[in-house]
Amino acid sequence: MSNATVAESAKDKDARPQKARRPASLWSDAWHDLRRNKVFILGSILVLILLLMAAFPSLFSSVNAYDPSTCDLSNAREGITSKHWFGTDNLGCDTYSRVIYGARVSVIVGIATSLISAVVGGGLGLLAGYYSRWVDVLLSRLAEIFFAIPSVLGALLFLSAIGRENAGAFTVVLSLAVLAWPLILRIMRAAVISAKNQDYVTAARALGAGPGRIMLRHIMPNAIAPVIVTATLNLGVFIAAEAGLSFLGVGVQPPTISWGLMIGDARRRFLEAPEPLIFPAIFLSITVLAFVMLGDAVRDALDPKLR
Repeated sequence: MSNATVAESAKDKDARPQKARRPASLWSDAWHDLRRNKVFILGSILVLILLLMAAFPSLFSSVNAYDPSTCDLSNAREGITSKHWFGTDNLGCDTYSRVIYGARVSVIVGIATSLISAVVGGGLGLLAGYYSRWVDVLLSRLAEIFFAIPSVLGALLFLSAIGRENAGAFTVVLSLAVLAWPLILRIMRAAVISAKNQDYVTAARALGAGPGRIMLRHIMPNAIAPVIVTATLNLGVFIAAEAGLSFLGVGVQPPTISWGLMIGDARRRFLEAPEPLIFPAIFLSITVLAFVMLGDAVRDALDPKLR
């Protein structure tokens, strides 16, 4: 072996430990794990397809489900054909196109409710955990009042009170978010209480950093991981809750298209025409499963105890 080859080999050996000694963080380690997690990859693909379906439904269906001229009563409750892949509903509307266009409401409700509950609950939990004393007592007692009300039941009562004529995607999001933020507050509060006693927070306080800077720059980045996990898992829960509320007739109302509405309309003629109920239910189940898979993968990656 030549001297040059020996020198290159020694150089490679010296370079490997240096590469391994690069500083790591929770987020870089989590991303490293997620990229190799088959559950995360599969869930991400399904969620991406769902997002494309919600944003650009015309890419998946040439029929505009909101155009009443595409419905034909003479073809009502028709089975699966080459023209109607999922059959037709009670009004002769193409079930496939309605399933595609129905994804938008589910995505809007799921993402909007998760974001609102995460922002409100996370912000209040940050304040409660950092300041403690009367701020913590006040916010914790307020959260317990809302936490004692079951989410779906509370949303059902709220939507029933405002009436069907005022119900829509916004009111569904509001009714679910109002009762979802207390859980996020509890999770964020516990994470902040643990983080504020760390040495880096003590050092920042000794250097003269104010409460706002300490909370936003030092505590929140290290305490927000469990909130992200919970918010991701809640996406599927909120989508299923919206479908349940629409199925009961208090959620979004026609002419808005929703999987819950489709299932509710088709249940009366299920034995005669099962396709208008089966296919929305399948898409709803796949959507909830995709977000649950995504949430489980994120939880496994961000929770050091599961490593």
